[in-house]
Amino acid sequence: MGESMRQQPTDVLTDLHQSSPAIASAAWHSLFWLVFANAIGVLIATLLLLPGLSRGLGEWTYGRWIIVHLNLELYGWSSLPMAGFLFKVYGADRGPAAQWCRPVLWVWSSALGVGTLSWLSGHSTGKLFLDWSGYARILFPLAMTALWLLLVFSLIQNWNRIDNASFGVRTAKLVGLVLLLCVPILIYIAASPGIYPPVNPDTGGPTGASQLESSLVIVAVLLMLPFGLTRRKAGQSRKIALSWVIFAVECALCIALGRHNISHHRPAQYLSLGSLLIWIPLTPIYYAAFAWNSNTRRWRYAFFGWWAALLLTGWVLFLPGILDHFKFTDGLVGHSLLSMAGFVSSLLIFVLVQLLGEGGWIFNKTWSFYLWNSAVVAYVVLMTIAGWREGFDPTFSMTSGMARDTLYVLRLIVGTLMSIASLDWLLDASALLRESSHVSISPSIAQERIA
Repeated sequence: MGESMRQQPTDVLTDLHQSSPAIASAAWHSLFWLVFANAIGVLIATLLLLPGLSRGLGEWTYGRWIIVHLNLELYGWSSLPMAGFLFKVYGADRGPAAQWCRPVLWVWSSALGVGTLSWLSGHSTGKLFLDWSGYARILFPLAMTALWLLLVFSLIQNWNRIDNASFGVRTAKLVGLVLLLCVPILIYIAASPGIYPPVNPDTGGPTGASQLESSLVIVAVLLMLPFGLTRRKAGQSRKIALSWVIFAVECALCIALGRHNISHHRPAQYLSLGSLLIWIPLTPIYYAAFAWNSNTRRWRYAFFGWWAALLLTGWVLFLPGILDHFKFTDGLVGHSLLSMAGFVSSLLIFVLVQLLGEGGWIFNKTWSFYLWNSAVVAYVVLMTIAGWREGFDPTFSMTSGMARDTLYVLRLIVGTLMSIASLDWLLDASALLRESSHVSISPSIAQERIA
């Protein structure tokens, strides 16, 4: 039996229920856009090596494909697993609301399809991740609103099932709905060309305060996430309380730093950002206070590892001298991929495996797990080398040469390997989706699939 099977105790498999069709559908839609966006990434990497191929693409040039690639990774792959998470939190994956989960997911994916055609046709605001314009700018917020309406309907249906003593749970869900309603409204407003320009001359680039602020938002998500996924272990209140106290202290520090255009050479800027390093050991300690399905172990550890790498490298790259050398180079491209393909993707898969229960076998094949993560490591190393060279010679990435072309060929190869791993997950998700709609997946079948 394969290594991954040894990570799936039989008692856990027999205790789990059939994967919810709604959650399985959310996983399928997420992986569809991951595969599509990865395929575009391979195309982009090819165009960087062979720019002459652009002549055969007409108006669908590199500049348009990169917009599609980035937006589909964010609004497709990175967002739809959270739709599955919300299905679970609000009980939409069961009961009367469950029949509407798939239509809502198709509305979301259809809006992304319209957005893709819009961006390829040259319609864009020019704002990174806020490229929605024309019909797409209306349709995507409407798709998000459709999800919100489903959650409202589900909460109403399940209101009496919530323990009457759980005033905090009801309050949290109501507050969550209010905050979620703000998202499509803010996206529609922020995408307006009249709100602020794509390149804002009033900002001087990232500061320690701004980086700390955005990082603390991620920390807040990590702290809240377990409460919607699982239960707290007995006797772990102190660990949880300590983490929240440290988070509150760092929020106070962030507020004290203010929002000014201050050089990253100021010690207060890079030292305050360094305070985030405490979350390298603290995050695994915090997550150990909750009960997790044993089949999440592999991706949970991957998420911890990538989170540690992101915090450490993010701080090092911000240090005086290092940021000056890597700024606007492929080195930051590598760090962005570490963030999205490493940390964010491992976190999303961890969430999906927990949500899917025994259906999480689709992500636990040994070969695809190591193929994805090793390819991400290789990509980051390659782009760090390219960025280091580019820091000495800004023309390094612009002109063809032996060193540059070798790095870019290797990048194309590792990007292709990542696409293969994601395609395997999609194919297995398709099988899971079919079976979750008809029959329960028995523990013996799950054991065979992940072996």
